[in-house]
Amino acid sequence: MDQLRTDDPKAGAPAPTSDFTLSEDPFALFAAWMREAEAAEPEDPNAMALATAGSDGLPDVRMVLLKGFDERGFVFYTNVQSAKGEELAQNPQAALVLHWKSLRRQVRARGPVSPVTAEEADAYFESRRRESRLGAIASQQSRPLADRAALMAEVTELAARYENGPIPRPEHWTGFRIAPVSLEFWQNGDYRLHDRVRFTRTGDGWSRARLYP
Repeated sequence: MDQLRTDDPKAGAPAPTSDFTLSEDPFALFAAWMREAEAAEPEDPNAMALATAGSDGLPDVRMVLLKGFDERGFVFYTNVQSAKGEELAQNPQAALVLHWKSLRRQVRARGPVSPVTAEEADAYFESRRRESRLGAIASQQSRPLADRAALMAEVTELAARYENGPIPRPEHWTGFRIAPVSLEFWQNGDYRLHDRVRFTRTGDGWSRARLYP
């Protein structure tokens, strides 16, 4: 078996200016880390692994893009008829992780999931590139596809249909919000002596615990 692990310290991580494990507000801390990731990551700093499970309890995970966050939670968009959409209909809970390799950091969250409002979904759909909106309508996400030509033919037909008018958001496409019951922040440390802090929802506030690596 190839050996991939190493305990050697690596250069390149930002020098900490304060102890993030003493932060009181997890969303303020997340916003600060996201700003640093947007400046440091070469591509898609908002990419996150999203884990769901259907009624059978078997976990499933894939990469999606975080499209918004505030004190209510973390928002992503998808086809509700996709595998993740169907799993969320059966079991409306999820977990996520963002890993910023250039910063040697990660954030984990888990909690119940609910759809965003129609107004939120409409506003985000309208902000997307025209080609992406057409693709959202054409794609029967997660279902068998004969070949790429069939998909592109559908996109071409839709482009002609909506050439002179607005492209409506399809009913099968919307957003979901994960309302975290826990949030964990992790900063890599040399020789695996990492720094970790976990925030747990307690009523309207958060409790905080520093964790062993």
